[in-house]
Amino acid sequence: MSTTPTVYEWMGGAEAMNRLTDAFYAHALRDEILAPVFAGMGSQHPQHVAVWLSEVFGGPSDYTAHHDGHQHMATKHLGRGITEKQRRRWVDLLMDTADEVGLPTDPEFRAVFAYYIEWGTRMALVYSGPNPPPVNAADIPVWSWNQTPPWIPKTPRPNAPARPTVEARPNPARARLRRGQTQPEHA
Repeated sequence: MSTTPTVYEWMGGAEAMNRLTDAFYAHALRDEILAPVFAGMGSQHPQHVAVWLSEVFGGPSDYTAHHDGHQHMATKHLGRGITEKQRRRWVDLLMDTADEVGLPTDPEFRAVFAYYIEWGTRMALVYSGPNPPPVNAADIPVWSWNQTPPWIPKTPRPNAPARPTVEARPNPARARLRRGQTQPEHA
């Protein structure tokens, strides 16, 4: 069993996701670049996006279970004609909103978060364009820590011996240099 939390858990779960999308869409509706994209947006849109992002970041599979998954999300972008300027503004505003609502600021989380937001908005651009790929029943992509798991400092156990420093650990190359050798000894 892994002790590494999912990205969803690390960012604060459903409460954090709802806080993020509620604040973001309140801003987007007042933004001169994004307001046209979201004119006529249903009142449940922020919650639906929160459920989508929750699943993307390793939370419950509720978007798949209750909103028809990836295929449904892709169809919501067909024919929308999203521009690169609108996509970029969406990314910038969401990142600013993440700061505003207090999402974690550690570089590991922000790297994974930004990676998906960039990828997801570029996919929205593709689906909204003049020649979108076929919309099929693909699974919702799930983003994880990949190469950068969160840094969780280890707390020392009571009465545990101190770990040796790097210098105190045996190093055969350093030992050879102290003896005046530059090559390993061969048997």
